Amino acid sequence: MPTRTFRATKVPEVFLLFWIIKLLTTGMGEAGSDYLGSVSIPLAALIGIGGFFVVLWLQLRADRYHPVRYWTTVLSVALFGTMIADGPHVALGTPYAVDSAIYFVLLCGLLAWWKASEGTLSVHSITTNRRERFYWGAVLLTFGLGTAVGDATAIEMGLGFAWSILLFGILILVPLVLWRVGLDATIAFWAAYVLTRPLGASVADWLGKSHSAGGLGWGDGTVTGLALLIFAALVTYVAVTHSDTEGAHGSVRDAELPEDELDAV
Repeated sequence: MPTRTFRATKVPEVFLLFWIIKLLTTGMGEAGSDYLGSVSIPLAALIGIGGFFVVLWLQLRADRYHPVRYWTTVLSVALFGTMIADGPHVALGTPYAVDSAIYFVLLCGLLAWWKASEGTLSVHSITTNRRERFYWGAVLLTFGLGTAVGDATAIEMGLGFAWSILLFGILILVPLVLWRVGLDATIAFWAAYVLTRPLGASVADWLGKSHSAGGLGWGDGTVTGLALLIFAALVTYVAVTHSDTEGAHGSVRDAELPEDELDAV
């Protein structure tokens, strides 16, 4: 496949609102998948699998970043990622800990391939279609890994949803602290990106699941609907204000992208 080069990176600037929207997608992926599955398995498959391939195709076909298209793709990956993480456990009975280990190995393998092929894993370097395919493959595996890890702690280890929120809420701060004291920004980004999934999913499960299951009993449908409203409002905001376009927070960008990459992109 011929390599296409884009005029600018096809991912948003990484700042606070990026992480908030990302957490919302993880919560919606968890609650939405469970809700659709309880309504109709064929419907869940149509939306989760069919929707994933349609919006990903539209994203890959585009030649520039657009907030609505990008975040809709992330949301579809969240739904599909939940399904591919839960599928082996439900169909084959594999423990979530085993699924977590498998997805971790797959993610590390893909990142190593990406690094060897492109010389960088920085999200600020997504300026070719090849790098973008690597990027979305890594994003998908982070959702699968994060889902399996979150279920492993909450269910198999018996921590429950509330304690899982506390655990992952603390863990997600670790890459930030380490980055502040010198950890490579790209490593910190991908570590935090993985941890958003179990954190967001634990919050969604805590809000949506029944009291007997350790939740507040709001219902998966209600949690999905509320998160979708907030998600739509925030994505509309960044689409109107362009506050998430590359270069809006230059200091963060420069910290993550090596000097030899700055000239290239």
